[in-house]
Amino acid sequence: MIEAINVIENKGMLVVSSREVAENFEKRHDHIIRDIENLKNGFPQNWGDLEKYFIEGQYQNQQNKQFYKEYFLTRDGFTLLVMGFTGAKAVTWKMKYIDAFNKMEEELRDPFKHLSTELKAIFVIDKKSQEIEGRVEVLENRMTIDYGQQLVLQELAKENAVRSMNGIESNAYKNRKLRRKVFSKVWKDYKDYFEMNSYRNTAKKDFDKAKEYLKGWKPQGKLLRDIEQCMSVI
Repeated sequence: MIEAINVIENKGMLVVSSREVAENFEKRHDHIIRDIENLKNGFPQNWGDLEKYFIEGQYQNQQNKQFYKEYFLTRDGFTLLVMGFTGAKAVTWKMKYIDAFNKMEEELRDPFKHLSTELKAIFVIDKKSQEIEGRVEVLENRMTIDYGQQLVLQELAKENAVRSMNGIESNAYKNRKLRRKVFSKVWKDYKDYFEMNSYRNTAKKDFDKAKEYLKGWKPQGKLLRDIEQCMSVI
């Protein structure tokens, strides 16, 4: 006989195993399964989700390695199942299970209950620190670059675009149409890379990465060929 009570969490609810219930109440497990399924079949439709009472699962027999059905009973499911069990031992076990459910629920409400005042204070402070760090992280992820940082990115984009056209004295730079294409392409590639509709929406946390991107940007494909062709014109 198990003579133990293991209240565990399953799908966010406190439950006990039908196998343990069978052992402790000295009943065959297949009979417990039968009684549970009879209860399920008799439930009115307006009782809602039956998993509020019984959660179906399975376990593996260590001898033959086969899998067999079991149920996890919530407090309400356990109450429905055992209300018909009679005898002095049955009453004792009912009280033990009710007490176990109560203790586990209390433990979840106040996990620091059994700690000293000093340790409680430490855990509370740590919890608050984690909450503050979480809020700061959310703010950092949402904050975008300020005006000064926008100017820095603008300058980097301009410098690299001009460099890619071999300076302001080059034929490529003096070609107004081509010059516009180059500047436009810098920002189009930038927005595609960072997945945004404007460089002004760059996250503060990505500012250094944005600078490195603009420093390393280079024209590609047809735009590069257009620049090279324009530079070859004498």
